[in-house]
Amino acid sequence: MSDTEMANGQTATAAAPSLNVLTQYIKDLSFESPNAPGVLRGQSKPPAINIGVNVSALPVNGSDGEYDVKLTLNARAGEGAEAMFLVELQYGGIFRVQNFPQEHLLPVLFIECPRLLFPFARQVIADVTRNGGFPPLMVDPIDFAALFQQRMAEERARQQVQPS
Repeated sequence: MSDTEMANGQTATAAAPSLNVLTQYIKDLSFESPNAPGVLRGQSKPPAINIGVNVSALPVNGSDGEYDVKLTLNARAGEGAEAMFLVELQYGGIFRVQNFPQEHLLPVLFIECPRLLFPFARQVIADVTRNGGFPPLMVDPIDFAALFQQRMAEERARQQVQPS
């Protein structure tokens, strides 16, 4: 007998997992060009650009199955103390996550949700750098699955180091 077949021969439909984006928002956006206007003139070579990525997820208070997921992107262009620009963006989304097995909840929150947010955050970064007088910074696609696996490996290593 299958798990959806009941004793009386009727079938019960298991609720399908669903992931819904309820809203998206900019939590924090900062752009600095500390050496402007001098840095805007005569660029002979493309600057070094360093990008940092972080993802956080918290349940929304008072709601069942809703999570606030934040994607943080930091970008710095320039060499040493000569920063051309610095950008920090916290881009968030409220997601309704229903009917996923518990073991799939973290991958959904830390891989799928930021994957859905990323194109919008990328556009914000491109627009703000362009509006700051620079070519738009088009952040390369991010492998959120690899970031999640790296984070889980770090957590396991930390737990093994700490005594129980």
